Amino acid sequence: MKAFLILEDGTVFSGTSIGSKRDMISEIVFNTSMTGYLEVLTDPSYAGQAVVMTYPLIGNYGITPDMESKKAWPDGYIVRELSRMPSNFRSAGSIQDFLEKQDIPGIAGVDTRALTKILREKGTMNAMITTNESYDLDEIIPKLKAYTIGDVVSEVTCGETYILEGSGPKVALMDFGAKNNIARSLNRRGCEVTVYPADTPAETIIQSNPDGIMLSNGPGDPAACVSVIKEIKKLYNTNIPIFAICLGHQLMALANGGKTYKLKYGHRGGNHPVKDLSNNRVYISSQNHGYAVDGSSMDPAVAEEAFVNVNDGTNEGLSYTGKNIFTVQFHPEACPGPQDSGYLFDRFMDMMKGAK
Repeated sequence: MKAFLILEDGTVFSGTSIGSKRDMISEIVFNTSMTGYLEVLTDPSYAGQAVVMTYPLIGNYGITPDMESKKAWPDGYIVRELSRMPSNFRSAGSIQDFLEKQDIPGIAGVDTRALTKILREKGTMNAMITTNESYDLDEIIPKLKAYTIGDVVSEVTCGETYILEGSGPKVALMDFGAKNNIARSLNRRGCEVTVYPADTPAETIIQSNPDGIMLSNGPGDPAACVSVIKEIKKLYNTNIPIFAICLGHQLMALANGGKTYKLKYGHRGGNHPVKDLSNNRVYISSQNHGYAVDGSSMDPAVAEEAFVNVNDGTNEGLSYTGKNIFTVQFHPEACPGPQDSGYLFDRFMDMMKGAK
């Protein structure tokens, strides 16, 4: 069946429908990862967005157990070519079947190189995927321009508190759309991890007397999380060690007078170099974010830049002065290096031990 990708600037790509056949309107973003398409599909940070995979062949190892959450989150999926014969000893099915079961509309056969060039030059924009060959651009374009992502953190967070048992330090993980591997990375180091919904009051976290607090990744505009930011400020005012990733990094900055801004087309992929300013070493990182912290907006008496992006110089992490708090924009729980930045979890473990 034919399908069409219609951008808000009027550009139209044609291809073949994959997954669900329903119409979809969303923000279109691109990811440069060569592998890990299942982790991309199940990353809650993609809620409210449709993903373009720049690597031309997707699905060659099928659907494996490597899911970062219980379901897929993107609104849509755009690829150059889907593998016709997935091959992997762990494969439990094809990506086509997975998209259908997850009710995600998609389109294959798109010139993703040309599409990515448009998004790089003009910036992230909204688009529609439709199988309606009689589409009317005059009707569709206003709808695309009016689309906003909205409050997606409330959609992706867990419904209730749950615990991953461990014999070591007790960590409170605030779930703003947490990838499973964040809790697993802590649990593998012996931590007992209690995962809390995003709207949990700070008092509840503090009264549980954790050894450390983890602020997770998540989707959407960080500045829209007004009530969450107020609670994070209360957590900041304690002496509990805190480690924050991605959205959590942005929310902690906003809670302490910093500013965030939307990037032209974001950082999404498994090959982004970041420099640790404490040792001047560069690490290959996995990233998925459309907003960044303005490092210059932070009061040096409150926080100092700890990491920067080697490609464009944007802020990639902060170290908070006089506090056992550090935050990063990238994903140390992912494995692009493959273990380049896993040491940050060890740093968090040392902070919790030192705070006792």
